[in-house]
Amino acid sequence: MKQKFQVTGMTCSACSAAVERSVRKVEGVRSVNVSLLTNSMTVEYGGAPVESGKIIDAVEKAGYGASVPGETAQTKRENPMKKQLAEMKTRLILSFVFWVPLMYLSMHHMMKEWIGLPVPPLIENLFHGTENGVVYAFAQFLLLLPILYVNRSYYRVGFRTLARRSPNMDSLIAVGSSAAVLYGVYAIFRIGYGLGHGDAATADRYLMDLYFESAGTILTLITLGKYLETRSKGKTSDAIAKLVDLAPKTATVERGGREVEISAEEVAAGDIVVVRPGQSIPVDGIVTEGASSVDQSAITGESIPVEKQAGDKVVAATINKSGFFKFRAEKIGGDTTLAQIIRLVEEAGSSKAPIAKLADRVSGVFVPVVIGIAVLAAVVWLLLGQPFEFALSVGIAVLVISCPCALGLATPVAIMVGTGKGAGNGILIKSAEALETAHTVKTVVLDKTGTITEGRPRVTDVAVAGGVGREKLLEIAASLEKPSEHPLAEAVTERAKEMGITLKPAEEFAAVSGRGITAVIDGKRYAAGNLAFMEENGIETASLRAAAETFAEEGKTPLYFADEEKLLGVIAAADVVKPTSREAIEQFKAMGIDVVMLTGDNRKTAEAIRRQLGIDRAVAEVLPQDKEREVRRIQESGRKTAMIGDGINDAPALTRADVGIAIGAGTDVAIESADIVLMKSDLLDAVTAIQLSRATIRNIKENLFWAFFYNVIGIPLAAGVFYGALGWKLNPMFAAAAMSLSSVFVVTNALRLRFFHPKRAAAPKVSPPAEPARTVTLQHEKGQTAMKKVIVINGMMCDNCRKHVEKALNAIGGVSAKVDLEKKSAEVTLTADVSDAALKQAVRDAGYEPVSVSAAGE
Repeated sequence: MKQKFQVTGMTCSACSAAVERSVRKVEGVRSVNVSLLTNSMTVEYGGAPVESGKIIDAVEKAGYGASVPGETAQTKRENPMKKQLAEMKTRLILSFVFWVPLMYLSMHHMMKEWIGLPVPPLIENLFHGTENGVVYAFAQFLLLLPILYVNRSYYRVGFRTLARRSPNMDSLIAVGSSAAVLYGVYAIFRIGYGLGHGDAATADRYLMDLYFESAGTILTLITLGKYLETRSKGKTSDAIAKLVDLAPKTATVERGGREVEISAEEVAAGDIVVVRPGQSIPVDGIVTEGASSVDQSAITGESIPVEKQAGDKVVAATINKSGFFKFRAEKIGGDTTLAQIIRLVEEAGSSKAPIAKLADRVSGVFVPVVIGIAVLAAVVWLLLGQPFEFALSVGIAVLVISCPCALGLATPVAIMVGTGKGAGNGILIKSAEALETAHTVKTVVLDKTGTITEGRPRVTDVAVAGGVGREKLLEIAASLEKPSEHPLAEAVTERAKEMGITLKPAEEFAAVSGRGITAVIDGKRYAAGNLAFMEENGIETASLRAAAETFAEEGKTPLYFADEEKLLGVIAAADVVKPTSREAIEQFKAMGIDVVMLTGDNRKTAEAIRRQLGIDRAVAEVLPQDKEREVRRIQESGRKTAMIGDGINDAPALTRADVGIAIGAGTDVAIESADIVLMKSDLLDAVTAIQLSRATIRNIKENLFWAFFYNVIGIPLAAGVFYGALGWKLNPMFAAAAMSLSSVFVVTNALRLRFFHPKRAAAPKVSPPAEPARTVTLQHEKGQTAMKKVIVINGMMCDNCRKHVEKALNAIGGVSAKVDLEKKSAEVTLTADVSDAALKQAVRDAGYEPVSVSAAGE
């Protein structure tokens, strides 16, 4: 069991490491994962859950605060950075209000000499000169006090963690600035003593080394850096915030026979929810009445609205575009698809990638080591004969320039932005480990049905015998097949429906198992089935045998249709390849990833698909356990493997793979066995997921390099290593500025991932051609030929557009058309002499603009 806590007071990776160490000691705790980015902690228990009070006590012992977050039924979440950002802004403004006059007072004489800045007489008379030394020093001290007060949290947390032997970044700031302040106070006494005893030289010396302005600058610049860092970190959860904002606050439900508007949180399972055009859908459910097109882009990334009618699923946060419908609420509150997406993204963002382990180990010892280096550097310079002020300056610079924040933020910020970007594109990444592993994948194993193909058969070709019209064949075939429950029968009836063909009633329907069906239509008996069934009924099939064999070689299933005397035609059906599958496979290969297809289909169908898409290897006739065995075999050869399937029958293989990717899970979010879930049934999203992984890991490596490089160069510079040879010595004020900028740099670099766009490289040409069917000319009876053409069309936007264009083209005699919305084109099969002009005119009559007509494959 896991439990989530909010943790307060953490400022760097040393803080999160201290919290983890403390909570891990609690009996019954199996693992602890603390996220500095979200100020949260996830505790996993070994058995029965531990009382939350014990966990909170352990956090408090480490010097921090903890609480159990409250959750409402609906997915309401506030960005934890908002309150923190407001506090940081107030601190920053007040710090600058007092820091500016402090800097002017301490540097006014230098400004006058360097840039000729005039100094008012009052300032000149009151603060200038040795005789005004005490007034000058004490005025700086008074201006520093408000800066110390508004930034007191650095001291409260820093000294508390130091006392508990788990120092953090605040400890470095507290010790460094406190040393500067205490030395300044000591300097005031020495100035007063020198002036009182006539020792002007002593007073002058200490007037030049007050360090009040250094303490004020350290605190102000670090607060500025923290403010910029907090503001940037707040942007990492923008993807989640946008999804949360999409969820409507109210819903209209039917209760007591009338419509009532209630809070979306009050919707109960089983309620009938009413949705009008332009409204957002409040919860998940099933349409019971009406029809509409729904914009699901926020959830699945689909750009084209999806048609919904009775029986279809709808999900929360999607938008009803045109029609009116009612649906029955099924999943509410935290069970909705939206809530699950947000939960997944949050969990992924707060999880740790293996690449972060090095930074965590370094952060655990970083602060104590830095304190040791600061003390050692100060002592060494004192032993070398340098004055105390010089040694103190070196020690403070080492403490201030060291930046465990950059190390701690290098990985989690990039992970949060990466997973958020994925969610915005309909790609749900369950953990940081999955995001990291995906960039190492060298072999992708694809399930065929539902992954490469659409998962349901569709009519692909129609070959008619002499004297039979195309529409007449489809009318008889669909009327004959309608009573059948066979999947191929559904493909035929669906094709007739698309063409607007009215079906006739079939009587005396009979099915012959493994052969075909017969029925009487308009008093005449018809038969449909395979070749053996035709031969059993004495039907001559020679005229279309060649066409049927060509269909079979392409992995399609030929269905023969005949009346009592002769063959009427052959209709081929197949589980067709998705429009984007070929491009996705080419992209995988362009990325250097091998592609393997697994399918339970027969070898002939598998080989046809393999040749059509240029897949490296296909394994046919496999069971779910065989898929798992094949994935394991590839892994044993030393290649990182991703398995892409539908997440149900592919569960064993998805679990076995280094990265399991469930495609097209949609509202089911069937992710128990998968590491990454693609909300759309689009294989190109799997390509995007791997490209996103590569971009994220590259960004993390850049961040880690900067964090280590900065500290490796900065600490020796501050310690005065280069002073003897080059005369380089770092002023503590510049050290504070560098420290602040390092954290801001890491966060800003990670935010570049927000501009990630999938790359579509020019993929190598695959031979043979993608769709053999397009290059085959079928010889029908009397020398009639079937020819394929492609019409590029502008103006099509939704599924209704597709239907209008298909209906207009299919109304032409001898034309069979299929529209592809993604490609904005229509593929037409011609069994009669139809001119390009006639095709274009049909498209125009439907209300769309034909751009070009060309032979398929050109």
